Amino acid sequence: MRIISGEFKGRRFTPPANLKARPTTDFAKEGIFNVLANCIEFEDITVLDLFSGSGSISFEFASRGAKQVTSIEQNYQHICFIKKIADELKIKTINAVKGDVFKFISTSRFQYDLIFADPPYELDKLPLLPELVLSSSLLKPNALFVLEHGKRNNFADNKYFKETRSYGNVHFSIFEKVE
Repeated sequence: MRIISGEFKGRRFTPPANLKARPTTDFAKEGIFNVLANCIEFEDITVLDLFSGSGSISFEFASRGAKQVTSIEQNYQHICFIKKIADELKIKTINAVKGDVFKFISTSRFQYDLIFADPPYELDKLPLLPELVLSSSLLKPNALFVLEHGKRNNFADNKYFKETRSYGNVHFSIFEKVE
């Protein structure tokens, strides 16, 4: 994995073999961040990274100047890896939290400028994520929610749906919670 742009551009790190995450490909990550760069200014935003896995997306946001990135991941080894890399890079803006994403969505009272979710593509509750996130109080007004998913999901009927971008087998649905 590598960081595509920003302060840590070009930095590479290899997750340990026991990491069960499927990191977003560099090609897909570069594509979605180019799209997002045309929608928002990364500097000084607050980001919530759900199902953060290896932390690749969290590191990309931090590298691009996000003032706070909260990474939620249920797997203890993944959280340890995120914290280790954040320490090695001296990134103070990433807060890696071990926890259940669905409990976090229902209990957190903090609001974010952008929420990114990269759940396992086979997750049973994946089709429910847009409604859960967009009906919660997690997003600030006019904030974005980006959901990474496989080709079998279609969220075009959601009232906050903006567009889907595809990069090979990786698809990103973008939602904007317009108030």
